[in-house]
Amino acid sequence: MENKTLKNLMEAFAGESQANRKYLAYSKKAEAEGNTNAAKLFKAAADAETIHALKHFEVAGQIGSTADNLKDGIEGETYEFEEMYPGFLETAEAEGNKAAVRTFTYAMEAEKVHAKLYKEALENIDQKEEVFYYLCPICGNIEKAMPEKCNICGVDGSKFIKY
Repeated sequence: MENKTLKNLMEAFAGESQANRKYLAYSKKAEAEGNTNAAKLFKAAADAETIHALKHFEVAGQIGSTADNLKDGIEGETYEFEEMYPGFLETAEAEGNKAAVRTFTYAMEAEKVHAKLYKEALENIDQKEEVFYYLCPICGNIEKAMPEKCNICGVDGSKFIKY
C-alpha cells in the first residue's frame, strides 16, 4: 500500500524548496528596484519556506548519516551532469536559447565539481582538519582555494564567497 503521507511530505518539501528560491529571486529584484520593504518581506518568506521544507524532509525520514548523505549528493550531482543537463542543453541549443545554454552549461560543469568534492569528503570523512570552500556567485562552482578567476564562468576570484 502506498504511503500517501510520505508522498505528501516529499511533495511539500519540493514545493517549499521551490518557493524559497522563487522568493529569493523576487527579493533580489525588489532590492535592485529600491523596494527595500518588499525585498525584506520576500527574504523573510524565503527563510520561512526553508524552515517548512527542512521539517518536511526530516519528518519524511530523508536525512541519513553524513556518509549516506554524501553518497546521495554524489548520486544526485552525477545524475544532473550526466543525464539531466545534457538533454536540457541539447534542447536549448536546438531552440537557439543562448541564455539557457549558458545557465545549463554553468550548472552542468559546476555539478561535476560538486560530485568530485562530495566524493573527496566521503573518502576523508574522518578528517578533522578544517577545510574551506569558495563559491562562485555566478555559476555555482565551488573551489577549495580562492582562484584568480572561476574556471567555469571566468568571474574574478575576489567575488567568491568563503565557507
